Amino acid sequence: LAENADELRMPVFFSQEDRESRGEDQEKRAVKLYYYHPELDQDEEGNIACSRKGLVAAERTIPLTETPIQDTIKLLLKGELTEEEKAQGIETEYPLEGLSLEGASLKDGVLTLAFSDSQNKTSGGSCRAGILWFQIEETAKQFPEVKEVRFLPENLFQP
Repeated sequence: LAENADELRMPVFFSQEDRESRGEDQEKRAVKLYYYHPELDQDEEGNIACSRKGLVAAERTIPLTETPIQDTIKLLLKGELTEEEKAQGIETEYPLEGLSLEGASLKDGVLTLAFSDSQNKTSGGSCRAGILWFQIEETAKQFPEVKEVRFLPENLFQP
């Protein structure tokens, strides 16, 4: 019957490219990815200090989703620096082969990030491991609801 012929149409998009090809814009959100600039992280003698002082924020935009923290961390892990950022001396060791973010949960200000590191690429010296850790932690802490970051498994980012 005509009175029961209600219809609901909802487009399904499999990628951002699919959405853009249809001419539909998606709302975006600005986020910061924290990369490393070794020249900003030196002691009085010019030695690398391996500290947070070397972190610099690079602004990016991501689609507005229900998982902005995960989306931002995944973007950081891609390690995509612009040519301008590289020319400024900004570095990152991401992407790391075999490293992927498997999940994230936030409870009482504590963000727990679960990773898979099938090739143990997050270890390798205390300086390197610390900087890898700092990049993710600072990127996550830009979100006001994140007060602390924990990593699973706990042996990630070990020297």
